[in-house]
Amino acid sequence: MAPAHLTSGSHGRLPHVAIFPFMAKGHTIPLIQLANYLRHHRLATVTFFTTPGNAAFVRGGLSSGDDDDDVAAVVELDFPVDAPGIPPGVESAEGLASMAAFVTFTDAVSLLRPQFEAAVAAMWPLASFIVADAFLYWVNESAAVLGVPKMSFFGISAFAQVMRELRNRHGLCAVMEPGDVDDDGYPATLAVPEFPHIRVTLEDLMATFGEPSAVRMMMELDGKLGKAIEESHGLIINTFHGLEAPYIKFWNEHVGPRAWPIGPLCLAQSASATADARPSWMEWLDEKAAAGRPVLYIALGTLAAIPEVQLKEVADGLERADVNFIWAVRPKNIDLGLGFEERIKDRGLVVREWVDQLEILQHESVRGFLSHSGWNSVLESVTTGVPLAVWPMIADQPFNARFLVDELNIAIRVSPIDRTMRGLVPSEEISKVVKELMDGEAGAEATKRVVELSALAKEAMDEGGLSWIAVKEMITELCAMKNDVHEKEEANYCKQDI
Repeated sequence: MAPAHLTSGSHGRLPHVAIFPFMAKGHTIPLIQLANYLRHHRLATVTFFTTPGNAAFVRGGLSSGDDDDDVAAVVELDFPVDAPGIPPGVESAEGLASMAAFVTFTDAVSLLRPQFEAAVAAMWPLASFIVADAFLYWVNESAAVLGVPKMSFFGISAFAQVMRELRNRHGLCAVMEPGDVDDDGYPATLAVPEFPHIRVTLEDLMATFGEPSAVRMMMELDGKLGKAIEESHGLIINTFHGLEAPYIKFWNEHVGPRAWPIGPLCLAQSASATADARPSWMEWLDEKAAAGRPVLYIALGTLAAIPEVQLKEVADGLERADVNFIWAVRPKNIDLGLGFEERIKDRGLVVREWVDQLEILQHESVRGFLSHSGWNSVLESVTTGVPLAVWPMIADQPFNARFLVDELNIAIRVSPIDRTMRGLVPSEEISKVVKELMDGEAGAEATKRVVELSALAKEAMDEGGLSWIAVKEMITELCAMKNDVHEKEEANYCKQDI
């Protein structure tokens, strides 16, 4: 069946959407995927905003099929020169060394506002609505000035979004004290009021604020994000009903603004561009598949800085586990221990460059994923039917880990010695969890469940699925809102003319 087209206004044009991600790969990728989804299904044309330092990555992700004459426009906004506290040449959060620097970077990005407003005003056809990352909190004011509806995008799960709201609503961070422990000497937990089956630690609640020195600044930033979402015309969430229905329902009935679950957007990602040669790591995976040897994929995120001593424990644990693995390690110059890569070369591959994670997870040989439980990674694992071992470190990751382990039953938790996120995870724990994931009963149960969720994810994104319907309804509602504004403006103009 051919895709149904949406039109905006009286001229029969497709809606024209302005998309503006925060400058970090994990924030940019899902919005690239959204742009591709809108264009592939002829739901909208897209103008995508970024900066020169991020433009190549954006253009590389924006697909245009053979039958697609509508190539997304990319507008490059010049990043502020000599912004206080930002290292020269840094235009992405991956280049920052601390959460304090992250706050400084987020504030510096607000200096793009005049360029952004001028560029949106110059869009033709006129912008139907704006989709902006919640970290670009100032875009609400820009949208109001321009008279354009604005949607917030926040790239976390509905579960984490609800937990964040309830943490703030009930002041849960004040209920426990740092150092509170249970009878076994591990960090104490409390039940979340509206969801008493969920128990969280103080560290879970505080993780979004980063290291202790940055808590005050991050709390202020969190307040700005919350206000930006609250005052938007809606909230786009990269999820689907089959995964998070209770939390989507709670948000829409008890919080707001309306959340639109339109994912998992990674299913809209186009295949990697044809290259002269297949990447070496994909050929390596082909060899393992041909030999009938299942592979564990390891990737621990791009924002959290993991000490070298910890990464050496990971390396030792992988060697102890005696499993086949591919590890996308960072930083690329990290020392994993004398002779490690030589000793494991027959069953392990260490990759020190950017890889297409979704392509790896889609490979038939990959049967497990050791992850930091960032939401993009979770969705990619779910859609490919790959169970996880989760090791949360910062931000929304501890919420995600609890959701995956305790509620969805598609993951096994990695536990530091002291059960805190900053504690050392010894090689013995890595080895134990990896073996259980790849060969144990818990891993088998997680695999069964995640395969079921994978099928639901595909149903949601297919034409006629719940996420597909949500995208169409969202666009229709926002275009109607924009058209009402135009009609009022035209009516006022006519009255003045008379």
